[in-house]
Amino acid sequence: MDLTRESLRSPLPFSRWDCLFPGKKKRGEVMESSGKLAGVDKELLKLLDVNMDEAPARRRVREAFKDIQLGLDHILFKTPVDGLRMNESYEKNSRGLEIFTKSWTPKISSPKVVVCLCHGYGDTCTFFMEGVARKLASSGFAVFGMDYPGFGLSEGLHGFVPRFDVLVDDVIEHYSKVKENRAFRSLPSFLLGESMGGAVALKVHLKQPNAWNGAILSAPMCKIADDMVPPLLVKKLLIGVANILPTRKLVPVKDMAALACRDLKKREQAAYNVIAYKGKPRLKTALEMLNTTQEIEQHLEDVSLPLLILHGEADVITDPSVSKALYEKSCSKDKKFKLYKDSYHGLLGGEPDEVIIQVFDDIISWLDDHSKQTNTS
Repeated sequence: MDLTRESLRSPLPFSRWDCLFPGKKKRGEVMESSGKLAGVDKELLKLLDVNMDEAPARRRVREAFKDIQLGLDHILFKTPVDGLRMNESYEKNSRGLEIFTKSWTPKISSPKVVVCLCHGYGDTCTFFMEGVARKLASSGFAVFGMDYPGFGLSEGLHGFVPRFDVLVDDVIEHYSKVKENRAFRSLPSFLLGESMGGAVALKVHLKQPNAWNGAILSAPMCKIADDMVPPLLVKKLLIGVANILPTRKLVPVKDMAALACRDLKKREQAAYNVIAYKGKPRLKTALEMLNTTQEIEQHLEDVSLPLLILHGEADVITDPSVSKALYEKSCSKDKKFKLYKDSYHGLLGGEPDEVIIQVFDDIISWLDDHSKQTNTS
């Protein structure tokens, strides 16, 4: 398949957004593209046909599939967990929404830093992000995750972001509680955002400019290329429709797994993320993301915290040049930009093992260095 950026362009004004979002799969298509989801019997597969718009259905599906997910032959799930303390919980936030949260902390040694995860669009902190958290916690860090409202196991209409700023406020609310915990309040704290989670992390920082000791951004969605933005007239039309039909799934899409995962086996394994949002993006969600990235683009110079920016050279979902622009324009004096040759969008889970090992070596080394700098300053 030709994955050049030129091949992804479309003559339809708004369909250029399609490479930013997971593709919608028809009933049964997930099985065909994943080698029949090895290890899953027919009764379990029937669960995938349920409507997962609301959290209770997603929670039932995740409960049925979690052991199968964590049993996949994937480097992230091979991290020993004997030395880790893991906790899952549901917490009501100030808006009355039930938010799924999880933590991974070392059992014996005291953690060196706090790492707060911001997952990508349609994702959850219970699949590849679970593996990311285990890897970091096994290196001595206290790791915390949450599913945004409407994503993963948290309450809310699946894949619906009525206001991006409110989502960011929900993230700030939860992670502020984490950092205020007596066991962690003295530790330096870092954000780790992947793709759309990179936009979330940057917005958190811009709202709390002095609250964090640094951020790690993997293929951050902090700007949309000019040739992917719809013409002004089309955007105005879509805004009008969104005011009437905000939850309608109208935006064209492509298959995210094929664009995100370079490793073919890991591309197949992505289908096991059974509660990921795979439908067409809801109209209001798409517009909120467009507006957010345009806002972030205008404030790159205001980004001031220490940064580690990671990007795949062959990423066609978020443009590597955008990460370079963030690196060059941010006013942070402590920043690093790492470009991985031939790599796709999914640096943390979709690359060959040797690349994933290198990416985590880079992240862990950076966190270790910054934990020492913070503790000695």
